[in-house]
Amino acid sequence: MPALSARLRLVLLRIPRRLWFRAALYALVGVGTALLGTLLRPWLPVGVATRIGASAVGNILGILASSMLAVTTFSLSTMVAAYSTAGSNATPRAAILLVEDSIAQRALATFIGVFLFSVVGLIALSTGIYGGSGRVVLFGVTIVMIVVIVVTLLRWIEQLSKLGRVAETIDRVEHAARRALQERAAAPSLHAADWEPPPPDALALHGTQVGYIARVDLPMLQSLAEDHGLTVWVEAEAGHFATPEQPLARLSGRPEPAVREQFLDAFVITDQRDFEQDPRFGLVVLTEVAQRALSPAVNDPGTAIDVLGTVTRLLCDWAAVARHAAGDGHRPRPEPRYPRVRLRSLDPRDLLEDVYAPLARDSAGMLEVAIRLHKSLATLAALGNPALRDAAHAQATRALQIADAQLVLAQDRDRLHQLAAWRNAT
Repeated sequence: MPALSARLRLVLLRIPRRLWFRAALYALVGVGTALLGTLLRPWLPVGVATRIGASAVGNILGILASSMLAVTTFSLSTMVAAYSTAGSNATPRAAILLVEDSIAQRALATFIGVFLFSVVGLIALSTGIYGGSGRVVLFGVTIVMIVVIVVTLLRWIEQLSKLGRVAETIDRVEHAARRALQERAAAPSLHAADWEPPPPDALALHGTQVGYIARVDLPMLQSLAEDHGLTVWVEAEAGHFATPEQPLARLSGRPEPAVREQFLDAFVITDQRDFEQDPRFGLVVLTEVAQRALSPAVNDPGTAIDVLGTVTRLLCDWAAVARHAAGDGHRPRPEPRYPRVRLRSLDPRDLLEDVYAPLARDSAGMLEVAIRLHKSLATLAALGNPALRDAAHAQATRALQIADAQLVLAQDRDRLHQLAAWRNAT
């Protein structure tokens, strides 16, 4: 059904990252493994079970069931405490990345799966459905489960030493932001046609929901545009705050109201921003971590400096991928996958404003952070991207104006002006 395709695709992409999905999957595997002995019983020799009593297997399963229940409860409480710590010490927007941590999900799912395996095995033993041969299979699988638990526990202990720490949170946000930024750098218009201003008579499509655009289904827009012979200009992409007053898109024609609703269904609006199609969100979250560190309650300029280094690394990598994708002019550009859809590429001014504008304001009175900020802008300006250089020039000028009003010592102000002397050479 076309009206559900965009939302359904987003839901299907997010389900495997949910904590309950992996736990439920491992639980089903545990139940199935416990019942495996009843299926393999006819193919095993009867005499092989004489040395393994039901009480021996039952005792082991009892120990596993009780210990896994305790470990699962402890793991859940630890994860909740880590999420709370990350939200208070870093930013609540980064908590979703901790929830989607694959190691934590795998550990919790393994504990739940082994617990259900043990319970089902005990029930099956008490009913006698295994028999002698089936009990051998259950014993062998139990040994395998013990090995799996040991390996999982070792990895989980290592993960517990990092979970919820500010440095670990920054690394996770950096990874999510890099994935989105490099995808956008490799395809500035997300494989749509290059942006051109729509004609004055283009039809504006207004939605009725208020919230953040989590996803724009470009394949759906391309399919609808082909079916009706239209061109679509995407005015609001992922991360944009949608309101009924602002158009989400514009069309080259005047389709029927039902067709307009199908175009609007390609825009998935939710209550919160998402990292996947929104590269600016990762930079915003990193900036929030630095702002929290610069607050008087925390007073941790080192974390702000760490964030500035992370942002510099991300934007340098983004510029390198974008330069490689643009080529040297000797090779033809690939044809867009969605030629009837036009989408803006990322504006370096927006990227730098998301980070340097708030940090220049909050760190104006801290010389060490202001120095790192101007060094970061100088690095970005030297990458050879004219748009990025102009954006860095504007942010450096603004940061100097704020610092001049906040720094007490004239020598501190002079040092910052010396660091920003690159502006005069560009």
